[in-house]
Amino acid sequence: MKRILIFSLVYYPRFIGGAEVAVKEITDRLGDEFVFDMITLRKSASRFERLGAVNVYRVGFGWRASGNTFLARHKVYKYFFPFFAFFKALELHRRNHYDVMWSIMANYAGFAALFFKLIHPGVPFVLTLQEGDPIPYIKQRVGIFYPLFRRIFTKADSIQAISNYLADFAREMGARAPIVVVPNGVDTERFKYQIANSKNGEIRKNLGWSTEETVLVTASRLVEKNAVGDIIDALVFLPGSVKLLIAGTGILENSLKLQVERLKLSERVRFLGFITHDKLPEYLAASDIFVRPSRSEGMGNAFVEAMAAGLPVIATPVGGIPDFLRDGETGLFCEVGNPKSIAQKVEKLTKDKESRDYIVRNAEALVREHYDWAMIAARMRAEIFQF
Repeated sequence: MKRILIFSLVYYPRFIGGAEVAVKEITDRLGDEFVFDMITLRKSASRFERLGAVNVYRVGFGWRASGNTFLARHKVYKYFFPFFAFFKALELHRRNHYDVMWSIMANYAGFAALFFKLIHPGVPFVLTLQEGDPIPYIKQRVGIFYPLFRRIFTKADSIQAISNYLADFAREMGARAPIVVVPNGVDTERFKYQIANSKNGEIRKNLGWSTEETVLVTASRLVEKNAVGDIIDALVFLPGSVKLLIAGTGILENSLKLQVERLKLSERVRFLGFITHDKLPEYLAASDIFVRPSRSEGMGNAFVEAMAAGLPVIATPVGGIPDFLRDGETGLFCEVGNPKSIAQKVEKLTKDKESRDYIVRNAEALVREHYDWAMIAARMRAEIFQF
């Protein structure tokens, strides 16, 4: 079997974002055909563990922390990751002779993969673009290392972008390799089963809300780009029967809670904190509308997961979102940075049942036909790992 070495700055169990879900879903389905080893940042005492179909090697100092302390240390230690990961990759390659190396995003993992490629040019380099931050911000963040950052793109032998937006980013960065758009997906059968067996009424009762009320839900990191504060502000323009569930953690959590208190919305907003990916369908099933008014987005797994759960989606026309959301057909677009626009779209979905049902049917069909993880894994095998 071919051996694939994965570079990923973070991975399960501490970090679970779209990129981490994608790696797990793909490797679980291709584990009988490939051997997957991963190098990722060490966050605990464990230097090695087997997670699903992946042998995970953790590098770095290792630390035990939580909350803001964890985030602060992570921000510092990630700068060392490219060097630790590079030397670990050299060690592992001497033993395992990898057929392909795979970088998850053109960030710190991308630098590690680039260093390895320069030493071992004969090993094919696959670059996956999962970036969600604004492109200008990404370019500004690399600072004086921008010329080296460009080489991540020019040295890649194959590039997978999860949206047309990110494919354009790769071209802009001078990519010479074939660029294939293979999106993230959703396990439609598992979602369907979990949704069907969710205890909707019980969840609402535990939250102190009735089944007659309209529940909005958002699932994301609580950071600036995901604009959760705009959803909170939108509640001011909506009746008291409209509630909001916020699933996720992040650096803005405390300020968002203060915003809720300042607007006297404590009875209408619930912060769920970190919700495991397996538990997310239960909260989607207990909700009525999914809202995420992103300021930037590479794609956004949470959108297609909400569609698979049968929720109408309100989003912004930014980044990779227009790949799957067509206004009035598979969801509704609201304006960026405009809470009143969010409220207007919520009102449309609550008052126009015919439009809502039409959107839900189309979205479910789209996800089933184009975004199932089994289909995505098959495309990765055929179009990305064909070396």
